[in-house]
Amino acid sequence: MSTVLLLIHIMVALALVGVVLLQRSEGGALGIGGGGGGFMTGRSAGNALTKTTAILAACFFATSLVLSILAGQHGGAPSILSPGGGGGLAPLQMPSSPAPAAPGAPAAPPRPLPQGRRRRRCRWASRARG
Repeated sequence: MSTVLLLIHIMVALALVGVVLLQRSEGGALGIGGGGGGFMTGRSAGNALTKTTAILAACFFATSLVLSILAGQHGGAPSILSPGGGGGLAPLQMPSSPAPAAPGAPAAPPRPLPQGRRRRRCRWASRARG
């Protein structure tokens, strides 16, 4: 039963996305408003799309609610977060090998450039300074 309900839920979700994408944009503040003609234009088409969106949203909500109730009653595998739930994670085992040795001495710092020479930057950076 939950598999059939899950398939219905997916089909309703895809239909809801399609109907929302068919609706004409109000424009908002993005400057990409719903200009000239569209797939479905006019007052009656907008009203039909609004009603269809509301019906599909209600179906999506109902199938989500029923699926969550079925999942709670099913009682499948216990959660890994539940204390002493049986199916949890195994306890950590400390390694028996000794701790790693300390790292060696740090490398010598790079040699400073001679006083007369400057490090050359890329061409565009030197031109930008003028």
